[in-house]
Amino acid sequence: MPKVWFDERIAAGYDATSTFMSEPAVDVLAELAAGGAVLELGIGTGRIALPLSHRGVPVHGLDISAPMVERLRAKRGSDRIEVTVGDLATATVEGTFRLVYLVYNTINNLTTQDEQVACFRNAAAHLEPGGCFLIECVVPDLRRLPPGETGRVFHQDAIHLGVDQYEPAGDQVLWSHHYWRVGDRVETFSMPFRYAWPSELDLMARLAGMQLRSRWSDWHGAPFTFESTTHVSVWEKPA
Repeated sequence: MPKVWFDERIAAGYDATSTFMSEPAVDVLAELAAGGAVLELGIGTGRIALPLSHRGVPVHGLDISAPMVERLRAKRGSDRIEVTVGDLATATVEGTFRLVYLVYNTINNLTTQDEQVACFRNAAAHLEPGGCFLIECVVPDLRRLPPGETGRVFHQDAIHLGVDQYEPAGDQVLWSHHYWRVGDRVETFSMPFRYAWPSELDLMARLAGMQLRSRWSDWHGAPFTFESTTHVSVWEKPA
């Protein structure tokens, strides 16, 4: 099983140090579910799964981090959500789903192309005919990297500094370094990601027997253009 980066220390502060537009995301996911069951790959602490479940959508989750799942289990309403602890690329759950989704750049947590391809195939295997696989992810921003430099600040405010450091060799891997001010101390966290362009993800979907249905720049449905820094992509399994 791959290394579990989200250990107890990270899980304990995850909700406080991470941001996510949950309401518009839940709106889109509920519409795509169309009353059917859904599977979230990388369910984490349940920031999406719980409000989706509160709307009456049957949710099953998969996550490699037991500490993150424990945080989910401590929240009200989590008893309605089934969770399996396992690798997103290979673990299976019982049944098929109208929607499988993976948000907040989680596809990049799989740090080889083979693992990402396997994740697409795993998602397709869990879809019912006509079902959809959705990913929300950043668009690689290498063109914003000054020539000769390998690091870029992607977020900075009074309590958090985030730096992406690109490996000059290898399979599209970068390390994200985070520094948080917590009281009178500084918390740090670093982990690797494999970035992939939307066109590469489209090819992974085709290898898994799915085709692109929709792509937007954000959860509000803004058109995707060459200036977009994020994308929400939906692939469909043939009926």
